[in-house]
Amino acid sequence: MIAYLLLVHRFPNQFKRLFKAIYHLENHYVIHIDKRSGPVLQEEIKEFLSHFPNTTLLKSENAVWGGYSLVDAELRGINKLLKMSNKWKFFINLSGQDFPLKSQEYIREYLSAHQGKEFLKVLDQKKVRPDTLHRIHNYVYENDNEVVCDPIIERKFIPNITPYIGNQWVILSREFCEFVTHSPEIKKFKDFYRNTLIADEGFFQTVMMNTSFKPQLVNDDMRAIDWVPMGTVKLRPRDFTANDANFLLTNPNLFARKFDSEVDGEILDILEDSLREKSLLIDNPSDASKTARAIKEQVMQEEI
Repeated sequence: MIAYLLLVHRFPNQFKRLFKAIYHLENHYVIHIDKRSGPVLQEEIKEFLSHFPNTTLLKSENAVWGGYSLVDAELRGINKLLKMSNKWKFFINLSGQDFPLKSQEYIREYLSAHQGKEFLKVLDQKKVRPDTLHRIHNYVYENDNEVVCDPIIERKFIPNITPYIGNQWVILSREFCEFVTHSPEIKKFKDFYRNTLIADEGFFQTVMMNTSFKPQLVNDDMRAIDWVPMGTVKLRPRDFTANDANFLLTNPNLFARKFDSEVDGEILDILEDSLREKSLLIDNPSDASKTARAIKEQVMQEEI
């Protein structure tokens, strides 16, 4: 039903908790580990995943914040998942510091009620976020550890294309994943965004809104994120703590980010307990059909 791509670069134990919270035998999972994280982390996660069917590691490459390498990991992950199975209907990307707010049963039911839709934030970059236009006008390139801007080179955007922007985190239909993987229309977007700052927040949005693909767009990535100021980058996602428990437990979104078990591990305990209680209802055969009906009614009610 669901194909997950997880992007990991640290905190192996926290990743394991996330993975267990989203694991389902009928889903498929591809994990990319930042090559810069080193062989110890890669081996630990590889050994952990060996106990779970329908999982595989993507070839590790450097994943530099702000660089096209993140888009490349996404595209390679989507391609890998398409080859793994022809049965899944939705693609979801997560970082190793995300966590689900709903059970897999709920998420699967929710997405089943929204077949063919695309969940991602999409904004006209020129009209709504003109402060970010330097990202596409400046020429940038990656070295092993950072993105470097060449101030001398200023670029014009792709002719007859409107730039869009949003967040990196998405829920995409299989139809769009097939399109972005195989359509010849995608080449010019890859060529341009390869030298674009924070390409992962604009690539998929711009492709979706400027090609022959006609999306059923839900302008929401279904993530609970608390953005706070951070230097010249302006905003970053705040680490949730146990003080945010009520906010997260009553939140309508499917996932939240971000979490740092070294800052506060108690909030993960709270969320795990909540998911465990919900899953116990599903696991009880006598309650299974009743629970499925309740989930479906809840999904329908939230849409209203």
